[in-house]
Amino acid sequence: MKEVWVIIQRHLNKLRWTVLTLIFSMLILLPFLHLYQTYEAAHAYDLLSPTEKSISDTMEWISKPFVHDPEVDLNNLKGTTWSGTLFGLKLSDPLAVVGQISAGKMVYWPFLVTALIPIFLTLLFGRFFCGWICPATFIYELNDNLATWLRKAGIPVGRKKLDFRLKYLVLLMGIIISAATGMIAFASMYPPALIGREIYYAIALSGFGSGMVFFLLTMLFDLMVSRRGFCRYVCPGGALYSLLGRFRLFRIKRDVTQCNDCAKCNVVCQFGLDPLRDNFTQECNNCTACIAVCPTDALSFTMSVKDIPNQGAGHLGHEYKRLHNIQDGES
Repeated sequence: MKEVWVIIQRHLNKLRWTVLTLIFSMLILLPFLHLYQTYEAAHAYDLLSPTEKSISDTMEWISKPFVHDPEVDLNNLKGTTWSGTLFGLKLSDPLAVVGQISAGKMVYWPFLVTALIPIFLTLLFGRFFCGWICPATFIYELNDNLATWLRKAGIPVGRKKLDFRLKYLVLLMGIIISAATGMIAFASMYPPALIGREIYYAIALSGFGSGMVFFLLTMLFDLMVSRRGFCRYVCPGGALYSLLGRFRLFRIKRDVTQCNDCAKCNVVCQFGLDPLRDNFTQECNNCTACIAVCPTDALSFTMSVKDIPNQGAGHLGHEYKRLHNIQDGES
């Protein structure tokens, strides 16, 4: 049974990528479904352009097995990862709720309730939204692959380390600005909200908004200044999820007896954490990339409200064997 669990954990990163791909695909599909719903509500199929008819026919084919009355039933599938309805269940990003409370200076309880499930899951799994749900992560990780190729080609990329606490200041300033202006400041610079909005603009309105420019700048920041720098040092949503998930129940641990100090876990971690020395911190988004790359299966999930302190050198590594006068081949 233990071997089966090890195999499952090693493939969780593939599952994560599948989830990210599906979510990103849904964000593309939703505007097309909205257009189809609008066409159906207008009852004017014959007046549609050839392109619009093609969209309507395609969306009808896709939704027909699940939808009886498009004009009504498609209301159960709307929105973005900022706030939306998924098969009748209303869900909102906790940051959207914080922004609304700050801007309105009051708690709108029905909206707060829509964030309870994400909050509960964050208390269990920590900053998992950033690694498993956020559509911007899908693009940022591809952007990180581009940075790897550029570096191999001899083109310099940014690897500066900043103070991770900077994003908590951004979160605080966003709350203050929202309260002072009555506008939700986070909506103009929060990547998941920007991605959903810009995809909708591109498909439904045939254009992009200013948010696309800002998002492209965040990608350049990651390339030219710091690896995954926006998520690590600037993102207010990342700050909120880190705070909520500080004492998460599910976290990754290192089995020091199985560790060979290869440091592959540190290399693959886009958030610059130190799994090799048990330093996951509240910044860990449980992406499981370190688990997938570990050659000795030394990393796995555990249930604990805090990380294990630094256990020192891995028992299969050269440093540990040297300190304990162990020859290769000995246990």
